[in-house]
Amino acid sequence: MPMRADLLTIPPGRFAMGSDSYYPEERPARTVEVSGFRIARNAVTNAEFAQFVAETGHMTTAEEPLDPLIHPGMPPEFYRPGSLVFRPSEGRVPLHDPRRWWALVEGACWRHPEGPGSSIADRSDHPVVHVSWHDACAYATWARLRLPTEIEWEWAAGGGQSATYPWGETLDPGDGVPANIWLGAFPWQNERHSGPPFSTPVGQFPPNGFNLYDAIGNVWEWTASPFDRSAATGPCCSPSRGEPVDGIRVLAIKGGSFLCAECYCRRYRPAARLPQEETASASNIGFRCAADA
Repeated sequence: MPMRADLLTIPPGRFAMGSDSYYPEERPARTVEVSGFRIARNAVTNAEFAQFVAETGHMTTAEEPLDPLIHPGMPPEFYRPGSLVFRPSEGRVPLHDPRRWWALVEGACWRHPEGPGSSIADRSDHPVVHVSWHDACAYATWARLRLPTEIEWEWAAGGGQSATYPWGETLDPGDGVPANIWLGAFPWQNERHSGPPFSTPVGQFPPNGFNLYDAIGNVWEWTASPFDRSAATGPCCSPSRGEPVDGIRVLAIKGGSFLCAECYCRRYRPAARLPQEETASASNIGFRCAADA
């Protein structure tokens, strides 16, 4: 049986969704209403996903080769099982080319987050990563839950207040940034990690006003909501293997990740959003579940 999810009851509300102050895909800021619902306190962890895989035999998208009929015209290595892994550069690099810090690593998946030879043995309480939208939906169905909509996610992440961050208007409220984001010169100098940057255990930072942990930072999170292609942005800090293909669904991901940096990607805010193809996976994309009230 699935682990019992720690679900929070989120009240109905009316709030300003989006932002006119940051990126084009967040515009326009508009007032929306949301019904009450429930959402998991934490992102799904490696331990929880491992139980799901043990009981169902599920193979993630990253563990299977891509179908060339669905994804035509890509280099041969792109069809092999694998996923996108962040690798810090050795020094300053131009920030317009994500290929400087992203690599498609054959064999990288949720069990081996940096590729063959890596392990999640000491990361059971970290959010699971290298999961596609299909993997997230499969887990949610098994757990008798669902993915949150983008409106639900943003309302829950804001903690019930209309502020830039879940804790207010200032990124650093005085005793350090209370989220796992990139601090320093991206993509080579991170002041928070002594080694390569990665996720942190869920619940390591203070919760927001709704008692939701990691509302921003740590890992991007899948939602159930389609993303309008006309508002699509560049690959930024959550890339896909190739260019979008007609017939492939593009969903909204929310929350930013440990790779969001003030000098590069200020998407560590509830209003921030990015498009992601349904089959995409990377070392900074996970998810959390929701349910009706």
